Amino acid sequence: ASSAGSDAELMDGAYFRSCAGMLKVAQMISLLVGFISVNNSPWTDHSAYSYFQIVTMCDLVMILFFYIIHIFRIYRKLTCVSWPLAEFLHYLIGTILLLIASIVAASKSYNLTGLVAGATFGFLATILCVLSIWSSYKVSCITQSTSKYH
Repeated sequence: ASSAGSDAELMDGAYFRSCAGMLKVAQMISLLVGFISVNNSPWTDHSAYSYFQIVTMCDLVMILFFYIIHIFRIYRKLTCVSWPLAEFLHYLIGTILLLIASIVAASKSYNLTGLVAGATFGFLATILCVLSIWSSYKVSCITQSTSKYH
């Protein structure tokens, strides 16, 4: 009876407090702080920081998208998509692009504090995204490979 009641709920309140949910929130905050730090600093290399801003905002939007997918349990209704695999691929590609953007931003910062802070938060978001890669890899690949033998 309790599982039927939880299926009827609109939002998954437990996801807010879960490790994956808090990790996504930490990623979004670090990406937003990195974006704002770079945006409010004087730029010395327009292309490097434009790339950093585009990557951080695209990553933030995609993480927010997957966060909403989990919060509102949309993955239960759209079963034609392999959500764990989609999330794994997003994190894999997004983390590589974010690492490149953070390296470029750090190398072009010229010791300007806002740009250094933006690159630092970019690296922090990269580390948090690597944690998500590992956890989504465990869910999408290891769980599926062991479940077909049971």
